[in-house]
Amino acid sequence: MNQYLAICQIRDMLSETMEQSSDPAITRQLHAIDAKLQYFLEKDVDFKKVVDCLDDGVFITDNQGNVLYVNPAYTKNTGIQPERVINHNVRDLTGKDKVYTGGSVPDVLKTKKPAFRLSTAIKDGKPQMSYAIGTPLFDQEGNLHQVVALSRPIISLKLLKNDFNAFIKELHQIERSASNAVSQDSQKPEMIGKDTSLANIWTLISHVAASDATILVTGESGVGKEVIADEIYRNSKRNKAPFIKINCASIPAQLLESELFGYEKGAFSGANVKGKPGLFELANNGTLLLDEIGDMPMDLQVKLLRAIQSQEITRIGGTKPIKLNIRFIALTNSDLKEKIKAGSFRQDLYYRLNVIPIHVPPLRERTGDIEALSRHFIDIFSQKYDCPLTLTPRQVGYLRQYQWPGNIRELENIIEYLVLCSSGVGQVEDGVITGLLNISQQQEPVSANTDFNTAVAQFEKQLLEATLSTCDNLRDAGRKLNINASTISRKIKQYDIDYPKKREDKE
Repeated sequence: MNQYLAICQIRDMLSETMEQSSDPAITRQLHAIDAKLQYFLEKDVDFKKVVDCLDDGVFITDNQGNVLYVNPAYTKNTGIQPERVINHNVRDLTGKDKVYTGGSVPDVLKTKKPAFRLSTAIKDGKPQMSYAIGTPLFDQEGNLHQVVALSRPIISLKLLKNDFNAFIKELHQIERSASNAVSQDSQKPEMIGKDTSLANIWTLISHVAASDATILVTGESGVGKEVIADEIYRNSKRNKAPFIKINCASIPAQLLESELFGYEKGAFSGANVKGKPGLFELANNGTLLLDEIGDMPMDLQVKLLRAIQSQEITRIGGTKPIKLNIRFIALTNSDLKEKIKAGSFRQDLYYRLNVIPIHVPPLRERTGDIEALSRHFIDIFSQKYDCPLTLTPRQVGYLRQYQWPGNIRELENIIEYLVLCSSGVGQVEDGVITGLLNISQQQEPVSANTDFNTAVAQFEKQLLEATLSTCDNLRDAGRKLNINASTISRKIKQYDIDYPKKREDKE
């Protein structure tokens, strides 16, 4: 822009000089110079002409705030003539009873950073509101050179209103398309709940996810161990790399080794003639999840230990070691220490896996999260089956008093069943829930108005009944509840609990 203006000024000066010159030779030289300047302007982009044709108002100052230029759109939008502001300082034009109130240029001059501001220009006592975007321009030495502000009347925002719904619709379509492109693993639900134990797990994940430390996640079946593993992966530095999962209990022992380590061509009869890379190789530079690690055969545990320690494997039938860079996460619902005592799990592998232990509590120990989890699954299945469902506070109480031996997976199945049973009505009878959970409707859910001793007794009875229904004897129940069998026997008599194995225990 400055270059264009400078050339125009030079041509004006040449024109004046040619008119005053009496020497034909000098006049011809000046005409030749003017022609070259004209050719240069026509060949180059005419930035001033471009800016003069914009619908946006353009307002340019120097590094002191002195106004250098405004384009025709600025005058049209504000009603302020160029001579009113050009060669004036923007600070002298801004303030009460002056040309402007607010604006972006003073902020850019002060901070030397871009600014978005509302601006009001006063013309004949009438305010003309606009929004302005100020941008600093710097010279080669990094010093502020000029400030350019683009502005539009605020009314132009209202014109966008008709297109706004269409814009939001297109945005949602783009988001859905992007979501569909995400891998299935990354779409899995994040951890849900506010239980203290979950808060501790969240804190631990935030500390260890970014490292490459091996993690062992333990907990009963269905508590959400894989969800924890997904969160670790999502928050790790490897979240753009492969995340390979294998269930060690679902693959026959004779096939598990080839699945993990791969094989060379001709390694065994029926093998692929070209050989096959194993899951270790597929997970290279990423993360390998070993689910149900407690069920891995002993002979493979030795090879797994070596692979974790050396970050190196050899394919079946191969002789050349393959270097790896893998982060390991292991999951199990087994008591690995008991398996070590029984001789079915290697102690050295346990300590290699148990670098960062994370224990996920069962659902019966975090009943405060049942309502949030239920809402989450209701949202999923209501959308899937187009069947709304609302649970009453009483029904949520029934869910809380159940012991959930199948944990979150069982709750998910129950909610799916209830959504389907709602048949579009949006509700189910209490009897449907109590029947599914084998809970008596006479057993009132604990409410805020319940006496403390009554609530404790009610909870004790329900807990004992649920535990005894899954145990073979009182000693087994005592181990689960961490109390003496004699205490359980006394409570059975106190609450008159119908315990089918009473006679066997007495015997």
